[in-house]
Amino acid sequence: MNGAQVLIQELEAQGVETIFGYPGGAIMPVYDALTESSLRHVLVRHEQAAALAAGGYARATGRTGVCMATSGPGATNLITGIADAFLDSVPLVAITGQVPTPVLGTDAFQEVDIFSITMPVVKHSYLVRHSKDLRQVIREAFHIANSGRPGPVLIDLPKDVASALSPEPESTVETCAQAPEAPGPRTEDLHHAAMMIARSRRPVLYAGGGLLSSQAVDAFRAYVAASQIPTVTSLNGIGTLPSEHPLLLGMLGMHGNQAANRAVQDADLLICMGARFDDRATGKLASFAPMAAVIHMDIDPAELGKLRRPTLALAGDLKKTLASLPMRPPACADWRRTCLRNTAKHSARYDAPGPGVYAPALIRELSSKDPGRWTITCDVGQHQMWVAQHAHFARPEQHISSGGLGTMGFGVPAAIGVKLARPDADVLAISGDGSFMMNLQELATIRRYQLDIKIMLLDNSGLGLVRQWQECFFDSRFSEVDLSDNPDFALVARSFGIPARRLDRAADCKEALSWLDAQAGPALLHVCIDAAANVWPLVPPNQSNSTMIEAVPCSTNSK
Repeated sequence: MNGAQVLIQELEAQGVETIFGYPGGAIMPVYDALTESSLRHVLVRHEQAAALAAGGYARATGRTGVCMATSGPGATNLITGIADAFLDSVPLVAITGQVPTPVLGTDAFQEVDIFSITMPVVKHSYLVRHSKDLRQVIREAFHIANSGRPGPVLIDLPKDVASALSPEPESTVETCAQAPEAPGPRTEDLHHAAMMIARSRRPVLYAGGGLLSSQAVDAFRAYVAASQIPTVTSLNGIGTLPSEHPLLLGMLGMHGNQAANRAVQDADLLICMGARFDDRATGKLASFAPMAAVIHMDIDPAELGKLRRPTLALAGDLKKTLASLPMRPPACADWRRTCLRNTAKHSARYDAPGPGVYAPALIRELSSKDPGRWTITCDVGQHQMWVAQHAHFARPEQHISSGGLGTMGFGVPAAIGVKLARPDADVLAISGDGSFMMNLQELATIRRYQLDIKIMLLDNSGLGLVRQWQECFFDSRFSEVDLSDNPDFALVARSFGIPARRLDRAADCKEALSWLDAQAGPALLHVCIDAAANVWPLVPPNQSNSTMIEAVPCSTNSK
């Protein structure tokens, strides 16, 4: 058995079922070994899509996603997807081919030091120099990717190591055991937390993506039900409470809503669970939650005090911590009523004038018909914020979005990963015209595997969020945001064998959504929206979240 065969055998032993990849010279021994394996290999049309699809697979299931590429440009094309997984704490194993060991460091054909290049965006890296080490490397890689705070691991495999004979294992290969659970917080710290919560009169829960990573969503929901504390979420925390939950104030931050931001700014206690106080959420950090004591809970001790110094830091597994917190509600009935009044006062309106399609209303109509039905993968830009603000989600696994890295081109590859991970899920990729063009080639992947993925393409013929910032903060000096020479996207989709139609009038929205839903396989709805439409509210850069710019009327005339 050679190294490549050992690699495939170990992947099977880890419970891997699907790999996303693209072959090339240095990785060919592994692709040869694949022909006799039980693994399903999904051939994407660009290596970046392999890493993003593997990330989508992992986000939808909590299982480790696996992607594979050859050396040189194949490996470097994976980097964006690896970094995306790193910043959103997604378990991923990336396998790259490498030039043979005798020519390492000689600038051989398609040689790149991917080990060093990826060091800042992985939990760990391996350059395998001996085939006898492969079994241990694979086991360790999966353990590291899934233990503690999840993240990506790189395995760089030289071609000669993949081809070399490997000694037989001394014992039967077994699936790597689950990583041991992180310890819970100290008893004295839990008592301190209980006192802080009991004494607070204006508490707010701040739910982040770490609740999903730690499989603590149900425990969190039980705590909210018992404590009756108003709740805000980060972008990646959307869905930790159902969108219509009475205590959910919404997403906070730059494009959050007024009720969420006001509650945090007025709170006397902020209980942060699995979030990291990033700049898009906090606005100007020095003025974020200025009156609040902070309890920060996270499995990663490095996050505790990194940006906002907490009054009390609780390092450890969130599920254990939540189970240990007191379930008694604090005396905050008046505060709760104030928060809920603000939620009603600042609720979104969907009655925009004009004959054109108003994107927030379209998203709301689609997702509110059957709340919790759609798993939405989202690209990055205005449409990402509209989805976060206006779509219904029953669970966080149904909101798949690139939060930390903000990767344009994420939506369609992520949808591929989600659909292959959960074949029975209704998967919808929502993209903008700028993002869609970045991984357009993956329509071929959807077609090849006949994946029932619906795509809603919101086309404003421009880089909408960049244009909005130039309008608001650069005196409308528009620079390189015009995409009016876009192709006919419906025609492009049809050329890939995917049914498509165009929507440009509000009066046709219901019928167009019915058409999209009725398609038996993949389909694309090309939605033309107003190029001048903006995302509101908006916190200006380096300003406090209390200085949100309210929504202003906008035209909805289609292009």
